[in-house]
Amino acid sequence: MEKTNNSSVSRRQFLGAAATLVSGSVLASSPVFGAPAIIKNLLGPNSLINGVQIGVITYSFREMPDQSAEAILQYVLETGISAIELMGDPAEIYAGKPKSTVDMRSVFPLMRKRNEKQELTDEEKKKLEDAEAQMKSYNQEVAKWRQSASMSKFEELGKIYKKAGVKIYGFKPNAFGRNNSDAEIEFGMRAAKALGANQVTLEHPANDEHTLKLGNIAQKVGVKVGYHGHEQQTYTFWDTALAQSPANALNLDFGHFVAAGNPNPLDIIKQKHDRIVSMHIKDRQTPAHGKGNVVWGQGDTPIADALKLIRDNKYKFPATIELEYKVPEGSTPVAEVKKCLEYCKNALS
Repeated sequence: MEKTNNSSVSRRQFLGAAATLVSGSVLASSPVFGAPAIIKNLLGPNSLINGVQIGVITYSFREMPDQSAEAILQYVLETGISAIELMGDPAEIYAGKPKSTVDMRSVFPLMRKRNEKQELTDEEKKKLEDAEAQMKSYNQEVAKWRQSASMSKFEELGKIYKKAGVKIYGFKPNAFGRNNSDAEIEFGMRAAKALGANQVTLEHPANDEHTLKLGNIAQKVGVKVGYHGHEQQTYTFWDTALAQSPANALNLDFGHFVAAGNPNPLDIIKQKHDRIVSMHIKDRQTPAHGKGNVVWGQGDTPIADALKLIRDNKYKFPATIELEYKVPEGSTPVAEVKKCLEYCKNALS
């Protein structure tokens, strides 16, 4: 596809390509019309494997230069994945949100280090503090934009993804924090519905009053709230939030759960399956082995067993690929996500 000067796919090109992808005329002139398997591939990706929906989170493509909604869709299509947990910026910028000057690609690793209680250097601390100060000012500008933003552009984007064969099942905007107003929270949840998602996801706020508020607003809007965790996850981590509202749920991170040292990690899926709305999968080591994020199959996370558990028990939540290990030299995030999908296919075959 032709690129514009700002490295984003041209809106006109994008809309045209999406329409062509689902056009009946493409198939009508094709000599393979009538061959179901081939037609299925022509119509788009399919990562529903033996009843298990494999998805991907936008964060997996964080090292790619173009972070627009249009580019994200192209990355997902290249991987062959048919479902996504979409983070906030691509969709909100598509809908007209002011753009931030903060390079989140350089900030994300520092935030992850802090979340995992790793020591930051003085230079890293300063960089993170400066970025967060800029983000605070920017968030005030965004809050003002959200007061009058229309849902129509979110609906448009959801339809484009759907027509291309990619279901948006989760939405993760920066709208659900304790500093966000009730109006912003409701905006983020309504945007999720407009995109076609049945859930919003966020880091667990570690505040009972706030999870109660989020659950109540989610119930009103008609979506679920999936709370994500890192190494603070335990078997009882979500219990208060789950008791507060039927809309509160788990966005379980299975890799972090293993790195936290929890015994018998498959049991969290068995125990909480009816309240899990989505599950992140990655391969991490146990504390005894260093807690590393590693290439799938080299760590201690029983990814294959977890996927089989979902398949055999017909659990309905998607398993979301989250690429966190270092991309090998000469490869790309898109290529590595494809390898992760192949791992899932092999596990479920």
